[in-house]
Amino acid sequence: MSDIEYILSLEKIDRDIFRGPAVKSTLARTFGGQVAAQALVAATETISDGGKDVHSLHGYFVAPGKSSVPTVFLVDRIRDGRSFSSRQVRAVQDGETIFSMQASFHQRGDIGPEHSDIMRDVPGPEELEPLDGTAPHSSRALLDEWGDWDIRVVPSDRYEHNRYTPSQQVVWFRSKRPLPDDDTLHVCTLAYMSDMTLLHSSLVPHPGHRVQMASLDHAMWFLRPFRTDEWLLYDQVSPSASAGRALTHGRIFDRAGNLVAMVTQEGLTRTLRDGAESIPLRRPES
Repeated sequence: MSDIEYILSLEKIDRDIFRGPAVKSTLARTFGGQVAAQALVAATETISDGGKDVHSLHGYFVAPGKSSVPTVFLVDRIRDGRSFSSRQVRAVQDGETIFSMQASFHQRGDIGPEHSDIMRDVPGPEELEPLDGTAPHSSRALLDEWGDWDIRVVPSDRYEHNRYTPSQQVVWFRSKRPLPDDDTLHVCTLAYMSDMTLLHSSLVPHPGHRVQMASLDHAMWFLRPFRTDEWLLYDQVSPSASAGRALTHGRIFDRAGNLVAMVTQEGLTRTLRDGAESIPLRRPES
């Protein structure tokens, strides 16, 4: 486990080429949120216009990354317009692309109509216990990785359910320690955090069903300002699970009820064969 500032500290190798550090981990595969967040840092480093902020990203996990080796990020400058800039990023290990992402940046200051979904009526995080040994078996290794984050799942009997949605999960989360006053750091940190717990929402209607889990794609929209060292509510649903894949969707609100980001992800949820691990762990070196 390493702190988020270290995880997001990319080394510039050449113009539009960056290297992310290898992060000490018990997981054999690189955590998806990590590679997505580092890719977003790389894209952001190529935006010379300080008046533009990222508003969306769309990524595909195309091969499992190795947690024990650094990752190189190659950025293509697709477009630089007056209002929008677009970047494409490839994350590479051993010459192979493991993640591909496009990100779009929007000029600050545009004005238009305003509306937003509202936050569920749920207990505050102070009324809940941190996620601990009661977590699903499939998430235990990940929880060990997420020691820097305070994660509190709202019990399902303490909020009103949408009867048209089969799988619902509501989670409070934040950084356990204060983070710098850097908007870009908080945005990239939320990209990291957005991969936490989301795919597990697809298992809510299937308690005890052991599956092989992996993120397949990840899309995210940044809507309003926020801080990741303050409480955020992750309202998650899984509209469908079929053929060994699950679709999940999350809305992220700040403590005041402002909708600050949205996430959609499809992941592998293949029934686990005998002897296999839900999330592969690194083997001790001989």
